[in-house]
Amino acid sequence: MFRQKVAALVLIFSIFFVSQSFAEQGKISVNKISEATKVLQEIIAIPEQAIPPSLLSRAHAVVVVPNLLKAGFIVGGRYGTGVMSVRDKDGVWHYPVIVTLTGGSIGWQIGAQSTDIILVFKNLKSVDALSKGQFTLGGNASVAAGPVGRHAEAGTDAKLESEIYSYSRSRGLFAGIALEGAALQIDHDSTWSIYSSSAYDLLNRMDLKKIPVEAQDFHKTIVDYTQ
Repeated sequence: MFRQKVAALVLIFSIFFVSQSFAEQGKISVNKISEATKVLQEIIAIPEQAIPPSLLSRAHAVVVVPNLLKAGFIVGGRYGTGVMSVRDKDGVWHYPVIVTLTGGSIGWQIGAQSTDIILVFKNLKSVDALSKGQFTLGGNASVAAGPVGRHAEAGTDAKLESEIYSYSRSRGLFAGIALEGAALQIDHDSTWSIYSSSAYDLLNRMDLKKIPVEAQDFHKTIVDYTQ
C-alpha cells in the first residue's frame, strides 16, 4: 500500500514537472515567432534593399530564423530556431511551425556572430521533403544566395531557377548568403507546445483550435508581404 502511494506521488510530480517544462517550451517558441515577425516587418520597411517582392509573390514557403548563432575557432558551426509558413497549392498561407537550422563550416575563424536568416522556397516539392524529416540545403534541394532589391536579378541565376533562395541580415546589412550543407528540420515538440496540434495539421489545414496572437501576427505579416 505504501509503495503504491509513493508511486502515485512520483507519477503526479512527474506529470507536473513535464507540464511545466512543456509550458516553458511553449513560451520560448511563441517568443521566437514574435522575433521572426519583427524581422519580416523590418525587411518590409526596406523593399529596395531586401528580398524582391516579385520573388516573394511566387514563394511556396518562407523560413525566418532570428539570431542564428555562428561561432567557432578553426572549426565553426551554426545553430538557430525559427519559424516556417507554407502556402498551399490554392495560394493560402498556413500558420507557422517551429524549425531548427544547423550546419557546420571549416575555416580560419574566430569569434561569434548572430545573424537573421530567411529562406524562400520556390516549390512545394522541397516543402514536402522537409515535412518528412531532416532536410539538407543543397542536398535535398538546390539553394542559392538570393537577389536583393526590388528590381534585382540573381546574377548568374537570373531566371531564378534554384529551388530555395537564402538571405542573411547582420549589423543592419541585408544580403544573399550561401547555406549549402545546413540542415533544416521541423521541431515537432515545440510546434505542439504552441498549438496543441501537430506540424502536419499546421502544414495541411487552417481550422486549428488554439492559435496564439503571435502566430496570427506572423501570418498576417507574411500574407500582406507576399500579395
